[in-house]
Amino acid sequence: MAIPRALKIKNQIVEVDIKRIYAWCIVPYDSLKRSAKDRISMLKRLGIKKYAYDWREEHLPYMAKELKLAKQNDLSIVGIWMWIDGNFDSINTLSNCNLKVFNILEEVDYQGQIWVSFEANFFENLSNSEAVKKGVEMIAYLSKKANAIKCKIALYNHGGWFGEPINQIKIIEALPKQDLGIVYNFHHAHKHIDTFPEMATLMLPYLWNVNLNGLKKEGPKILRIGEGDYEKKMINLLLEKGYKGDFGILGHVEDADAERILKANLNGLKNNTS
Repeated sequence: MAIPRALKIKNQIVEVDIKRIYAWCIVPYDSLKRSAKDRISMLKRLGIKKYAYDWREEHLPYMAKELKLAKQNDLSIVGIWMWIDGNFDSINTLSNCNLKVFNILEEVDYQGQIWVSFEANFFENLSNSEAVKKGVEMIAYLSKKANAIKCKIALYNHGGWFGEPINQIKIIEALPKQDLGIVYNFHHAHKHIDTFPEMATLMLPYLWNVNLNGLKKEGPKILRIGEGDYEKKMINLLLEKGYKGDFGILGHVEDADAERILKANLNGLKNNTS
């Protein structure tokens, strides 16, 4: 199946290079619970040459094998998920799982992006200035660890205080010597729809990746691309503003075959092409 080369948005064609499309949310979200080998075969069938690696603790024993196998099959890993929870992670201290991820990335010589997001409890009961200060200290710590293994930190919006791009930008601007970016997610963008034009302008200098999703203000959270009311305008806006990064296609559906969900999203793009 060919990945669409363009999106048709209100009778306009905006080019999207097929090399800019990657899969996201396909490791824990897959009713078939594919092995690394089967997951890579699935992506090849779909014509997808890149994916980002999200994980749960159960996947860590197999993570190194998968990253190596992806490289052997000429698949690029654009990012590695990292979840910071205030119950287990603090400034200068990481949970055993997150430490394991850093060790795996060093072991396999992965040199890419680490996508960081936070549980709301990390910033609980803090004023905005206090939250910025704590966020800056934690991201500085993570960036130092990432740089030591030739990786970079990207800030990932996942709701809560840290999920607001304006707060992420404050953290990035407080660390001008660090090479930090933003991963923006349409499936966490419902309350940003009306302000997205202004937000996109602010994010653009730092925007490394955008994960696509259908968008209706009333939800649902996960919706096939092409079934929403706003995603086309938002994609078009990003491209018009000069966004040069990659686009993620979600497999983020509980108890569903990841291949079927990815294919539906690819069709959602294809059906809007000429």
